[in-house]
Amino acid sequence: MKLFPFGHATHPQWPMAAGLVLAQLRAQMARPEYAGAPTLGLIYITDHYAEHANAILDLLSAELPEVIDWAGTVGVGICSSNVEYFDEPALAVMLCALPPHQYRVFSGVAPLGTGEGMGFEAYSALVHADAGTPELPELLAEVAGRTTTGYLFGGLAASRSRTVQFAVGGNGNIRGQGAASGVFSGGLSGVAFGEDVALVSRVTQGCQPVAGHKRITAAEGNVILALDTEPALDVLLRELRISLDEPQQAMATLRATMVGLTSGGSRAVGRTGSFGNDVLVRHIIGLDPGRRGVAVADQVEVGMSMAFCQRNARAARADLMRICAEIREELEPEEMSLPVAAALAAHEALAAPSPVRRIAGAVYVSCAGRGGPHFGGPSAELQIVRHALGEVPLVGFFAGGEIARHHLYGYTGVLTVFTDRG
Repeated sequence: MKLFPFGHATHPQWPMAAGLVLAQLRAQMARPEYAGAPTLGLIYITDHYAEHANAILDLLSAELPEVIDWAGTVGVGICSSNVEYFDEPALAVMLCALPPHQYRVFSGVAPLGTGEGMGFEAYSALVHADAGTPELPELLAEVAGRTTTGYLFGGLAASRSRTVQFAVGGNGNIRGQGAASGVFSGGLSGVAFGEDVALVSRVTQGCQPVAGHKRITAAEGNVILALDTEPALDVLLRELRISLDEPQQAMATLRATMVGLTSGGSRAVGRTGSFGNDVLVRHIIGLDPGRRGVAVADQVEVGMSMAFCQRNARAARADLMRICAEIREELEPEEMSLPVAAALAAHEALAAPSPVRRIAGAVYVSCAGRGGPHFGGPSAELQIVRHALGEVPLVGFFAGGEIARHHLYGYTGVLTVFTDRG
């Protein structure tokens, strides 16, 4: 599989940024190691360009007529290989060379169905969603149920202005799309992939537990009433070492504290003291002194495991390095020649894509609360990915929530790479 052409740029005027991106794409498409006839384009824009989404899609479609399918969304920040764009007008595009019969673009007017026909069966899906969509968790579970593996990856659009998603196929001829322009607001959209599109995906956590896991033994709605039969509020105050008699200090600590939840039978905190992939981080939204309970931003049930947690840059950095190492180890051959191994180990090798790692392209969706200073400096998060995987084609965005499997995460990153099955 050849490398996916990609480009990114920032400019106060979107036509200038689009022109810079197109120049990068065309230059790469002329090189033998990059795909010369891609069919699927992924677009990510910052919210500075949100009002121009239709014009951006029209221009890219006209300038790249060979690309017949488009998908993407808006974020408060976007990213590409080794760079993050926050609070500035920016655009990133990656052109994927995939067999057209091995993917389907879907949206609210052309939903992903079962039994699509023509031999297509969805195995996984890249999903972009609007956070304001009613019953969003149920919709994600429904879309996951329409794939063979049940695996989704993606995130929630994040914008301080217009919230948009891109979803267009066959030059606008998606079944059911009609006269829709390919730019939508609300609901879900994305790309479903068939079995022959090989993906490797990992979730990285951004929070560190402040104590061990507890079992929820009493709950009502979104209020945790008891942890290991002890009043939940008492456990919270003890583990955070705060007192309601000192409200200012207590509120400062509570604002920085969240809850990591897992379903029954799973531990919130693993043996290493860190969160696993199944942990869903949710905010504490209130205290119930009368019932000695703790209210969180999700429904809770008796039998769930939980742990109080806080954002931790060191833990986030270490966990991101871990998932990159897992991906790299899964893709590199067990045995390689000494010259190849030495080249991959050399720092200079990171400046070029590695055919040994067999990564054609990557999509990274990170929480808007993780980017930039949280990792120690501008673009630090993406520099960690580059250091681990090399200069692979990559695009993505900073989301209002991250999607992996059928779950909606927070303060996480979801890294997915397209790879050669061989």
